[in-house]
Amino acid sequence: MASRQKVRALTQLLKFSLVDQTKMITAASELSRNTVVHGGGGDLHWEVLDDGVRRGLRLLFQDQGPGIADLKLAMTDGWTSGAGLGLGLPGSKRLVHEFDLQSTPGAGTRVSILRWK
Repeated sequence: MASRQKVRALTQLLKFSLVDQTKMITAASELSRNTVVHGGGGDLHWEVLDDGVRRGLRLLFQDQGPGIADLKLAMTDGWTSGAGLGLGLPGSKRLVHEFDLQSTPGAGTRVSILRWK
């Protein structure tokens, strides 16, 4: 998947440790899959951050799909709206330092993640 390759290249450019690279690539892979499977496709935007002390990578996944009716339920380990294991959203949240999920039924979903080096 192109998103995995892009995130791998960005984390390497930022000199993330191998563990941090793996965490960010795994989260990106899960969220990309959700964007395609549940959102019908969408966009990935990325931004390199520098707060003067540390550098980080923010990824934004956005789709115009059906949205998520119950965000709390969607963030519950084991709950799935499809045939998966129900670990994509909550699992991705555990892999990053910042996680923001916004969704409007009928209008799509937006997930922003950030991992600092």
